[in-house]
Amino acid sequence: MTEDRNFDDIAHKFAKNIYGSDKGEIRQVIVWQDLEQLLALLSNHPKPLQVLDAGGGLAQMSQKIAKLGHQITLCDLSSEMLQLAEQEICKNGLLEQYRLVHSPVQSIQSHLSAPVDVLLFHAVMEWLAEPKPALQNLLEQVRPGGMASIMFYNHHGLVYKNVVCGNIPHVLEGMPHRKRFKLQPQQGLKPEEVYQWIEESGFEICGKSGIRSFSDYIGNVKNMGDYQYEDVLALEQQLCRQEPYLSLGRYIHVWAKKKIEQE
Repeated sequence: MTEDRNFDDIAHKFAKNIYGSDKGEIRQVIVWQDLEQLLALLSNHPKPLQVLDAGGGLAQMSQKIAKLGHQITLCDLSSEMLQLAEQEICKNGLLEQYRLVHSPVQSIQSHLSAPVDVLLFHAVMEWLAEPKPALQNLLEQVRPGGMASIMFYNHHGLVYKNVVCGNIPHVLEGMPHRKRFKLQPQQGLKPEEVYQWIEESGFEICGKSGIRSFSDYIGNVKNMGDYQYEDVLALEQQLCRQEPYLSLGRYIHVWAKKKIEQE
């Protein structure tokens, strides 16, 4: 990618297709289970927590945190996404707990007066021209002892999905950029590299989950078996934190704690 993706042109379509679907629901269920563990580690901290939802889109996850009484700074590059988010936040009666900032994540520090307790950075890096410095900048905004929740489009999942779909020549060619799918990221990040970036920024990784380690690979084939959505969700919940399934998720969610004493 040569520049960061701005969703102004397809914000409404993005909201409908990404969030209003079974795929979106699976993602929210798994990530929220992780976030409950993350928040439990901060339970002794005086409320409210200061949370930065960086590139937060419709603020689906941070609204759940706001409902627990915490304060959210939501930033996004897309003014259209921010407007949609504001409508949802207002509808849910949470506007007083939000500060909306129209800003790229790379310069959010100019809008913060103090380090934050929690960083949410979900499904943004795969749309950035330079994901590593953006992540490192955001991790710098977290106070020592604070937590970071990071989700990214998984390179290994992208390879596997292409193979399952029979796009084997595309994989052998290194999966060059295609323009066919506006809502599908054209690049994935290698988990081992993202984990290294997090640890190099002074964080200790506490947990990882594969997001849609199975559901995205189920073919549309007749007579392949009888199951319901609830069965797929139960399967995801049962195995998404175990290898090798974790590393085959279409996305990976990793959460980490910033060390109090930098080594």
